[in-house]
Amino acid sequence: MSRRDDVLDAAIGLLGTGGVRAVTHRAVDAEAGLPAGATSNLFRSRDALLGAVVERFAEREKAIWDALAADRAPASPAELAAVLATVAREAVGPHRTLTLARYVILVEAAHHSALRERLLAAGRRVDAWFVMWLRVSGSKQPERDAAIIANAYTGLVLHELANPDPAFDPAGRLTPLVEALMGGTDGP
Repeated sequence: MSRRDDVLDAAIGLLGTGGVRAVTHRAVDAEAGLPAGATSNLFRSRDALLGAVVERFAEREKAIWDALAADRAPASPAELAAVLATVAREAVGPHRTLTLARYVILVEAAHHSALRERLLAAGRRVDAWFVMWLRVSGSKQPERDAAIIANAYTGLVLHELANPDPAFDPAGRLTPLVEALMGGTDGP
């Protein structure tokens, strides 16, 4: 891993545990165990740092999905829903801080147009990649289905982060949605 990745991962950790105000160049240096000034040498402004964080968390989340999907290679709506449920459990469990960082950035982007543009660009890449998975899994309308499933997934994960439920069962919510959308009907 590079120093740049170390800095960005430290910033993600701070975002996910302390919110956007916790992210300063000095705090990132300390979190990454780097000498003072290391973060500002890579990212001259806080906006530049937060913009780069968007790319890094998108990269990390895609790697998590790819690792889970590679084991299962979802080729049907039911298999896709099962992988999505596993990803949701991972997002609120072992990768909770990463997921919280993404949501913190989403809210922050509402107030910063440059950050919003970075998120939209990363989102377009994620959307294209997710549409491909939907095609492979049998969706007849992958662009439509991707938007609906992604929004449901996002809401489900956000709700679980804010109100943890020990009996969290994303499959019970995602499977019926995915199967209804992709099961050959016109959708809900």
